[in-house]
Amino acid sequence: MDTSPDVLTRDPAPVPVASDPRPAGGDAPARCEQDADQSLYLIGRPPLKDFLRFVTHHAVNPPAEKALTDAWQAAREVVHRLETEEAGIADDPPIGKLGSEYEPLLIEFLKDPLVHYGFNTVPTEVAIVELDRMVVYQEHIDITHSRRLQQTLGAIPGRAELFRTCLPYDHPQPPVKWCRAGEGKFVFVSPSNDLRFLGPRKVHPGELKDAPGGNLVGVVGASVGFGSNFMNAIYAEKRLILNNGSHRAFTLRQMGVTHVPCIVQHVPSRDELEVVASSSVRRNPDLFLKHVRPPMLKDYFDPQLRMVLPVHRRLRQITVRFEVEEDFVPAL
Repeated sequence: MDTSPDVLTRDPAPVPVASDPRPAGGDAPARCEQDADQSLYLIGRPPLKDFLRFVTHHAVNPPAEKALTDAWQAAREVVHRLETEEAGIADDPPIGKLGSEYEPLLIEFLKDPLVHYGFNTVPTEVAIVELDRMVVYQEHIDITHSRRLQQTLGAIPGRAELFRTCLPYDHPQPPVKWCRAGEGKFVFVSPSNDLRFLGPRKVHPGELKDAPGGNLVGVVGASVGFGSNFMNAIYAEKRLILNNGSHRAFTLRQMGVTHVPCIVQHVPSRDELEVVASSSVRRNPDLFLKHVRPPMLKDYFDPQLRMVLPVHRRLRQITVRFEVEEDFVPAL
């Protein structure tokens, strides 16, 4: 594969997106109200009821259901056509090796503990992948967030900036607030969709700087935070599924970037897929691995396969509750 800078990172011109307003049933006008964001939703392939539910629950001014249904059915016809015209397009995507020019960046990246802890289940490599050949499972994209990311990046990134954008080993943390909201209840709030419950853990008394009163024997912690935020993909059954980093992939493709560094997890069987894949892929693996023309990242840029709507701005909230029971039981 030619890995010269021009071939590796950019098209001759950016890919257009969300700038072709249509009446109800097409893309909504680009103007958003102050308390709203723009969201892009892939139509024609996800179940119609899911699309209608999304618009009803989230759109600022939902179009009439008939207009939404008509738009979805028109997109469905496009999907049927692509099943013939682009059958097999997702098969055998190229996965390129990193050149020697990436070695200093790769060395620093591999020092990150999150790489070792988060990607040790199946064989894994850092490689160069082609965005347009990637299968996607995420039906909607936050256009407003994508625009903020594009403003942050500015011009088309060079190799080093592109690497750090896709594989950010400094882990910049989005804003988050949390507080105790009652007895045994704690609430965490962030504008980032990546806020998540990371799982329970045992904390040894020696790990605490300020231990609570009493003769401490152990602490049980509920961990809330952000994921590793690495762009990563699953390679399974000769297809490459984007597993994390959808908004960065969308933004970079919008800017004209065609190939990006990415963690690729090689999944040899459906058993391993159950462990490393998203819930959407686990629920319906054949859609992404066997369908002749699965949903692909390039579909986000097809005006016939998307609808862009102003949606109510939301925050991500994680609530952690716990209760303690103290009792006596008969001795054995």
